Amino acid sequence: MGTAKVVVIVNPISGTGGRPELARRRVAQAQAALSSRNVEGSVVLTEQPGHAPTLVREAARNGATLVIAWGGDGTVNEVGSVLAFGDIPFAVIPSGSGNGLARELKIPLDATRAFTVAFGHSERVIDAGEIEGRLFFNVAGVGLDAQVAHEFALHGLQRRGFARYLEIAVQQLFAFRANDYTIVADGTLMRSRALIVALANGRQYGNGALIAPGARLDDGKLELVVVEERSAVKAIAQMPMLFAGWIARLRGVTTLSVHDVTIASAGPLVYHVDGEPCVGGASIRVQIRPRALRVRVPLALKA
Repeated sequence: MGTAKVVVIVNPISGTGGRPELARRRVAQAQAALSSRNVEGSVVLTEQPGHAPTLVREAARNGATLVIAWGGDGTVNEVGSVLAFGDIPFAVIPSGSGNGLARELKIPLDATRAFTVAFGHSERVIDAGEIEGRLFFNVAGVGLDAQVAHEFALHGLQRRGFARYLEIAVQQLFAFRANDYTIVADGTLMRSRALIVALANGRQYGNGALIAPGARLDDGKLELVVVEERSAVKAIAQMPMLFAGWIARLRGVTTLSVHDVTIASAGPLVYHVDGEPCVGGASIRVQIRPRALRVRVPLALKA
C-alpha cells in the first residue's frame, strides 16, 4: 500500500467490559494491522469520554491521511464529528453494544475483516444530522430511547452488550412516562403525546432494531419518527415489528422525511446523539448536514 500516516484510536472500554487484557490485545492487533501492511502509523487509547476529539485533532495536525476508530457508536460519533467536512477519511472497527452506523455501512463486526475494509480504497460520503450544535451520523432523538441511553451510560458499564441494553429498555418502558411535544417539521406543525421522537440518518439503532426503515445515509434528508404513547405491555408486544422493519405499519406511528425540525416541550429535553445522553432546554433544533463524512466501506457499497 505504501507509506501512509494512519492513526488508530482505540476505546479500551467499548466491548471489553473494562478488562485491561482485552484492551492490550486490541492495541496489539491494531499495531499488527499497521505493520503487516507496511503502513506508517500509531495506535492511541482514549482515556475517558470526550478524549477522542483531542486525539483526532492531534492526528490531523501531524498529517494523518486516515483515522480509524475502534469502539462503539459513541467513539464513532466523537471521531467522526471532528473529521466531518474535512479531507481525512474515516474508518470504523466496531466493538460497541449496538454498532448502528457500522451495521448500516455493512462494515464487518470481526476486527480483522474490518481492518481490511479500513485499508481499502472504497469510500462513501454520508450525511450527518445536527442537533443543538452536535453532529450525529446515525440516530438522535428524545423520549424513551434517550432515557434508555442515560440509564445505559449510568448503569451499563460493568455489563454492557445488547442483552443489557434490552434489559434497561424493558425496565424503562414500565417506568417512563410519555411527554407532550410540539414539533415543527419543515414548517408543518404537529402535536403529540409521544413515547419516542426519533431523527434518523441511518435506519437502525443497532442490532437490527429498525426505527426508520426508509432512512438513507446519503439522501440529504432525515427521517422523523414519532411513536405515540402506548402501554408498556403493548410496546413490548410490538417489538417484533421494530426488528422486522414494520414500525411504520403500527397505529400511532408517524414517519416523515425532513430537513429541519424543532421539538419543544414544557421542560428541559433529555435527548441522545448516536446513543450518547444529553440534556437541553425546552426546545431543540435538528437539521440535516449533507455530504458530511468520508467513510471507508466494503467495495460493494462505494458511492
